[in-house]
Amino acid sequence: MSFDVSIFNLIGGLSRKWQILDWTGIFFAEYVGYFLVLYFLILLFKQEKIREKIYFFSFVSLSLILSRGIIAEALKFFISRPRPFSALNLQPLIDANGVNASMPSGHAAFYFALATAIFFFNKKAGWRFFAAALLTGIARIFTGVHWPTDILAGAIIGIISALIIKRIIPKV
Repeated sequence: MSFDVSIFNLIGGLSRKWQILDWTGIFFAEYVGYFLVLYFLILLFKQEKIREKIYFFSFVSLSLILSRGIIAEALKFFISRPRPFSALNLQPLIDANGVNASMPSGHAAFYFALATAIFFFNKKAGWRFFAAALLTGIARIFTGVHWPTDILAGAIIGIISALIIKRIIPKV
């Protein structure tokens, strides 16, 4: 836990010092995901053949469902870890939606599964998604709603989920 507190203090200690940095952290923590989903839809509709579209959509959807909807939620049920703002009695920069379980980060699980799935189809776009997922994870720490190991666990869950789906569904 001291690792988490040290890294959290390093990243979170920068919040509320510069308005532009706070705004950027809030943007990445809460809103960049909408742009990623929009970018995914653009990539989906760029697929020329209907079978490729269906496969791409199915692959990404199943990866997201497995990572965020099943694994991350199941672990949150068993791991009762308070969020940093609760544990350290801080005011977060964003609303945590009243959810108290911090481990693992569902956002990180979702965005890293999305990045991994897209990487299998489009390497260049996949690297962009990974960069955005990483920045979103850092922003979730910066805004006070996750510990660093929450983000790391979510990232691992997301990546492994996409790898599992890749092994399960046959390539078109």
